[in-house]
Formats: sequence, C-alpha cells, structure tokens
Amino acid sequence: MKVVSNTSPLTNLAAIGQFDLLRQLYGQLWLAPQVWEELNAGGIAWPGSAEVATAEWIHICEIRSQTLVAALRTDLDAGEAASIALAVEIEADLILLDEREGRRIAQRLEIPVIGVLGVLLGAKKETLISTLHPMLDTLRHTAGFYVSEAVYHHVLHLAEED
Repeated sequence: MKVVSNTSPLTNLAAIGQFDLLRQLYGQLWLAPQVWEELNAGGIAWPGSAEVATAEWIHICEIRSQTLVAALRTDLDAGEAASIALAVEIEADLILLDEREGRRIAQRLEIPVIGVLGVLLGAKKETLISTLHPMLDTLRHTAGFYVSEAVYHHVLHLAEED
C-alpha cells in the first residue's frame, strides 16, 4: 500500500506520542520534500521532525512534475500541493491530509484521503489503541488540533465510545 502524508498528521500524531501508529497501520510512508521543509520551518524542529529523520520506513521522494505542484499552489500551501502531486505521481492508495481544501482537491482527483482522526479511528479498529477518547482530548488540548464538538462526538460514536 502506498501512503503519502502531508505535514499535519505527522506533527499532530508526534505531539500526542502516537507517531508510530503510522508505521503500524501503513508500513511505509512517502513524503514530498516540501513536507520535510515544513517540519523544519524557521530552523525549528517541529513535532514529527525527529521521528521522520530517524524513520527508515519513511521515504522523502522528489516530485518529477512541478507543473502540477504549481497548479495546486493556487489554492493550497506548499506541503499540501506537493503531497497531492506526489500521490498522483506514485499512484498512492491513500493520502493523509487534514486541511479541508486539500481534502476536497484530493477527492476530486480520486485519491482516497483520511486525516489524523481517521488514522486514530483506524488504529482503534485494528486494536493498536484501546480507547480513542483520551487521545482526542490530548490532540485538542496539547497539540492544539481543532475538532468541532460535532466532529468530536461523531468520531467517538464511530469508535463506539459515546
């Protein structure tokens, strides 16, 4: 299975101590160089940077078609645009992406997409984690990940924790 990740799932899972769920669920990840740059923006090693640097199961892959990246940059930031372009180029089975506009474009390009909440739900389904509720709370309060009340309760319902 080929899975491309944008920055947000990496940083948020690292911030809550659940980065290794990505390896356990997907085996390998492919990242665009722009995602690596975002993980180290401003000379700061953001959450996920150290994990990516040492993970042999993560591949940073140059994008051949910069034309698609440039076209996507009209609506998306560099990491999102490059991640979607990489997913198209390597014919990824899945892209990990949280931002609404990026998700919409990926879906329009027929790339299956999930975000950090989907990763956590998948981990619960595969019994890699026993309960989702405390992770959602940590994601919101420690990582600063915005989850509306409606989505929060919907995810807990899907995880059968409501």
